[in-house]
Amino acid sequence: MKRIVFVLLGCITMILATAQHKVNPVIKNFGTVSEVPYAVEKPDPKLDYKIVVEVSTDNPKPELVHEFFEKVAAVVNLHALGGVPAAKLHVVMVIHGPAAQYVVNDETYRKKFNMANPNSALFTALKEGGVKVFVCGQSVIKRDIDPKTIVPEVDVALSAITTLTTYQLKGYALLKY
Repeated sequence: MKRIVFVLLGCITMILATAQHKVNPVIKNFGTVSEVPYAVEKPDPKLDYKIVVEVSTDNPKPELVHEFFEKVAAVVNLHALGGVPAAKLHVVMVIHGPAAQYVVNDETYRKKFNMANPNSALFTALKEGGVKVFVCGQSVIKRDIDPKTIVPEVDVALSAITTLTTYQLKGYALLKY
C-alpha cells in the first residue's frame, strides 16, 4: 500500500512539475499564454517589433469573445513573455469584412445578438496595452453599421486595404486571421 501511495505521489509531482504556467503579462484577462522555459527560439528583445494583424473572419459564437481578436492579445503577451519591452512592440489590428459587426457598443450588439458585446472589455484592454485598433470604413458602410455605435477604442480607417498596405510599407509584418 505504501508503495502505491509513493508511486501516486511521484506521478502527481511529475505532472505538477511539467505543467505549464499560464500568464498574461500585458493584456490582463485576455490572450493567455504559456511559459515555455525549454524553448530555444524566442523573440529578440533588441529588435523593434512592428506587427499589423488583419482580422476578417466571422465569429461563429457571437456570445463569446471573438477568437481572433483575442489572438491579438496573445501576440502582445507572447512578445512580452519573450522579453520584448513595450517600447519595442508596435501592434495594429485591422478589422474588416464579417468581423466588422463585432466592434459596436452594447446597445447595438444586444439588438443583433440579444446580449452585451463580449468584446468590449478586450478592446479596452488592447488599447490600454498599446494596440491600435481600426475597423474598415468600407466594411462599416457595406454592413450598414452606424459609425456612432462603434466602441470608442476602435477607430475607423478609410479601408482595410489602405491601412494594411500603409503599415506594411512602414515595415510592419502581416499576420492574417
